[in-house]
Amino acid sequence: MSAATPVPFTPAQEKATVRKITLRIIPFVFLLYIISYLDRANIGYAALQMNAELALSSEAFGFVSGIFFIGYFLFEVPSNVMLNKYGARVWIARILISWGLLAALSAFVQNATQLYILRFLLGVAEAGFFPGIIVYLTYWFRSKELATTVALFTAAIPVSYIIGAPLSTLIMDHIQWFGWSGWRWMLFLEGIPAVIFGVVCFLRLTDRPDQAKWLTSEEKEWLLVELERDRQSKKNVKHLSVMQAIGNGKVLYLSFIYFVYQCGSLGVGYWMPQIIKGFSDKLSHTQIGFIAMVPYIIATIAMVAWSRSSDRRDERKLHSAIPLAVAAVALTGAGLVGSPFAAVALISVALAGLYAFKSPFWALPTLFLSRSTAAISIAVINSIGNLGGFVGPYAIGLIKGTGRSATTGLIFLSALLVVAFLMTIFMRLSYASRTEDAAAETVSS
Repeated sequence: MSAATPVPFTPAQEKATVRKITLRIIPFVFLLYIISYLDRANIGYAALQMNAELALSSEAFGFVSGIFFIGYFLFEVPSNVMLNKYGARVWIARILISWGLLAALSAFVQNATQLYILRFLLGVAEAGFFPGIIVYLTYWFRSKELATTVALFTAAIPVSYIIGAPLSTLIMDHIQWFGWSGWRWMLFLEGIPAVIFGVVCFLRLTDRPDQAKWLTSEEKEWLLVELERDRQSKKNVKHLSVMQAIGNGKVLYLSFIYFVYQCGSLGVGYWMPQIIKGFSDKLSHTQIGFIAMVPYIIATIAMVAWSRSSDRRDERKLHSAIPLAVAAVALTGAGLVGSPFAAVALISVALAGLYAFKSPFWALPTLFLSRSTAAISIAVINSIGNLGGFVGPYAIGLIKGTGRSATTGLIFLSALLVVAFLMTIFMRLSYASRTEDAAAETVSS
């Protein structure tokens, strides 16, 4: 299909087609990502019982939380190569089924070593899921819709905490069948949906627009023409091999920003239940879960609203940088205030900033990389960046293990976010001028 043979669609038809595609794809991948993050993050709630039962120190729990990302890092790029080879439908189904089985098996661990191994393997199994979905969305949506589309997908992260916080703690407090601890039932029961939806994914997901039986022939033709026109409008895109993507300066620059960001985001996320527990020894697990919902509700609203602002203004850099500054200031405040209510309010502001950052940031690579290169480059950025998911939780564990409070850890994470903010602001020195030129060409086409 060529951009030289446009299909005469009215604005109303265009809007209806985009809405049809959105409603078909986004709710499903949104649900998959909720399941993914539930199995990844529920270890934070399990720790409320698990740490004592398995005799895990603060340092050991930090390592348990972070080792997931070592497996993720090592296998993310190979996983995305496989996704390109076998297609999203087959490979994402494989990811779901394998991680669901491993998540459920985590319920049977008897010591820290077994938990380390299964958390590492869970990272290996899930590797490639997020960047694979991001690239999959570029097969269906134009650049001008991408930040909002990515936001609707990645909003599943805070929503998974909104759902997971009360669900996980309710299971822990109320299900102890057959003498099994509540945290074991929680890990087991929350692992099963990934297996079920892996099968659903294989049966339901459509790899490419030309294979979509749920689109009319006219809608397919219009979409393929628009996507090709969108691709050709980016004058500065690059086509890189796997090794070139790994060594590309722009890709590595974005990777380091994301690494520092993940230190802060996941450091807060995994330790949130224990931070809240520290406010009062009278809180039940269920109460902790409901309190933990609040920051993520606020973060979800902020994330979607900020991404719409980014798309409306067709601006990515400042929309990526400003939330990092807000999060850094709020985390510092949360570490210094004495009131639990003020601390939760400031953590809410911090998480709103951290999640608002995501969608504009993930729109950046598609502005200067070809679609085929973006699959590998986004995997590189995500895998290197996700090493921050090891450093952040582990650093807080080490800090708490030395007898210091979580306050020191929060201030440490806020300092890292200041670094990410400064790097994002000064991106023009490396590549921003080219991406802005490319974005301008896209808008004018």
